[in-house]
Amino acid sequence: MKRSLVLLGSTGSIGKSTLDVCRNLGPERISVHGLAAGTNWERLAQQAREHGAKQVAIADASKRDRLVEALGGTGIEVLAGPDAAARLVAHEACDTVLAAVTGAAGLPAVLEAARRGRRLCLSNKESLVLTGPILGQLARAHGAELIPVDSEHSAIFQALRAGSCAEAKKLLLTASGGPFREWSAERMATASREEALKHPTWDMGPFITIDSATLMNKALEVIEARWLFDLPPEKIEVVVHPQSIIHSLVEFVDGSVMAQLGVPDMRVPIQYALTFPARLPLETAPFDLARIGRLTFEEVDRARFPSVDLAFEVLRRGGVAGAVFNAANEVARAAFLDGAIAFGAIVRTTGRVLERHAAAGPGRGVATPDLEQVLEADRWAREEARRCLSS
Repeated sequence: MKRSLVLLGSTGSIGKSTLDVCRNLGPERISVHGLAAGTNWERLAQQAREHGAKQVAIADASKRDRLVEALGGTGIEVLAGPDAAARLVAHEACDTVLAAVTGAAGLPAVLEAARRGRRLCLSNKESLVLTGPILGQLARAHGAELIPVDSEHSAIFQALRAGSCAEAKKLLLTASGGPFREWSAERMATASREEALKHPTWDMGPFITIDSATLMNKALEVIEARWLFDLPPEKIEVVVHPQSIIHSLVEFVDGSVMAQLGVPDMRVPIQYALTFPARLPLETAPFDLARIGRLTFEEVDRARFPSVDLAFEVLRRGGVAGAVFNAANEVARAAFLDGAIAFGAIVRTTGRVLERHAAAGPGRGVATPDLEQVLEADRWAREEARRCLSS
């Protein structure tokens, strides 16, 4: 089946890998209908020309005129503004959406894709962290397919082909441990931006790389897995696996354990999400177990990486807690990247905002919030995180 793709976040790391996959699959299997980006109009224009896109969307409306000029004579339609990506996925020619926009900014377009019954390939953790029950309900009501792109959730998705979620005893999310796996808490607290951006196994954008250094990415994945696979938190665990060869595992009720292995290459889960249930050829680095030699595992040091415990606290609280957690982390992470705070303050600030929300935040105690309540909690948490950082 040939698919017509809208790629949200085309200029980022996952977006560029997705376009590599499109080149591999060829125009007979996938056409790029639309591309969306935040501000990088130059790369967006280049991508649109190369892949023959029919439409592009730029969230920063101030970049519209330059994008129009760059695409002059191509006939490519330019959409601009914060709702441009949602309008893009609503186009009748689109049947597949890959969401690779980092943060809460991609949420409206993701929800619109679910309403339209698209195949929704999710690399945007925040969609499920903020609105897991809402997104799941929309997907079921409109027949949308939710297929994970994150390597860990893709691994679980693939392992579950051997059995159902009802037969799963435990989901085991693997974590590389990031660049500070062997650092002391004292040394981590003052780590530099450059040190935090040196991921040992994956080549990712700065936001995801910093989240990996704090293990906040794993915390978000715990919340995501709870909603994606509809399993209670007590059936989800995190284990450190420094080699990043086993991408995650499922233990079934009969004691069988299924794992998905492979060399670290984000093109693999991206292509599988686009072509599922088929597996098509993709040239990757050779998988040589003898050369790899040894696969090791460790428990997460919760004292040095408290973000994982915060994730389970978010799931216990429910409601809008995921939105608060994500928003506070985004603000603190950006402050670290800007050089405004120390590395150790990222998770500390996020935890403090969660505590303040439990005491006096909007939407607390609401078991099943609607979208407006989620967005209000998101706005509140951003302001509260800024207040924490300024003090």
